[in-house]
Amino acid sequence: MSATEERWPSLPWKEWEPTATTLHMWTQIVGKTRLALVPLQAHWWNVALYVSPRGLTTEAMPTPQGTLEIEFDFLEHQLRFRLSDGRDHLLALRPQTVAEFYASYLKCLQELGVQVKIHPVPCELKDPIPFAEDTIHASYDSEYVKRFWRILISTTAVFREFSSSFIGKVSPAHFFWGSFDLAVTRFSGRRAPERPGADAIQREAYSHEVISAGWWPGNGGFGEPAFYAYAAPVPGGLGQAKVSPAIAAYDNNLGEFIMKYEEFRREPSPDRALLEFLESTYVAAANAAKWDRAALER
Repeated sequence: MSATEERWPSLPWKEWEPTATTLHMWTQIVGKTRLALVPLQAHWWNVALYVSPRGLTTEAMPTPQGTLEIEFDFLEHQLRFRLSDGRDHLLALRPQTVAEFYASYLKCLQELGVQVKIHPVPCELKDPIPFAEDTIHASYDSEYVKRFWRILISTTAVFREFSSSFIGKVSPAHFFWGSFDLAVTRFSGRRAPERPGADAIQREAYSHEVISAGWWPGNGGFGEPAFYAYAAPVPGGLGQAKVSPAIAAYDNNLGEFIMKYEEFRREPSPDRALLEFLESTYVAAANAAKWDRAALER
């Protein structure tokens, strides 16, 4: 296996979509536990999951029984529960319905003595199925899950390098289980105008001007994984800006810059191509929105 294939493996959406859809529901269940246990942070930063050396983790969460961490281990394909009193629990990640996973998950929490009430319906989806009733989504292909995780690790590393040159407010590289994507966001420091028709999630997420970038593992709406970048609110003329590499383009329907993953991974240096995409789309958006770049950049 080449270095590129190791860091940026192929992830064809048609083949991995059943697993991705099931895993999306499982991450929502774990993510809602974090939402219930961790106090609100600006822009919902308290709810995100984080890339770990083995998968995705909630990081430490306070409970009356002690500090709890729940981690998706994509190397051994287990969900790990760890309490600060030394107790732990394992739940196998295998082909099973969302309803089965949800029941086993609640049982693990009960056996650890952790009492937490979560909203039992997925968020940010059309026609959501309550977790306890979802007997449709039941796929788990361990090979594609490993590929997904390796891409998360590689993307997080480049996101962190990108963030190092910005001294304004910037988010961690974090995984949002509602939209099922990895994202990093920069802020101008200025309040944003109210978004017409925004729900509570959007009002909190976009209370201030942002330029955000991220990676969809295939669920972005055009049938394949892709990197994206956008500004909110969208400044005039952004769609006409020139960005790099040449495979990146502005999608007028989405109002975002898109770089499709399969084209990206064929670049001579995918890491450099991703950094170019992040930097060029940020510069285009920051200039169009008249951000005070001299004050915000190292």
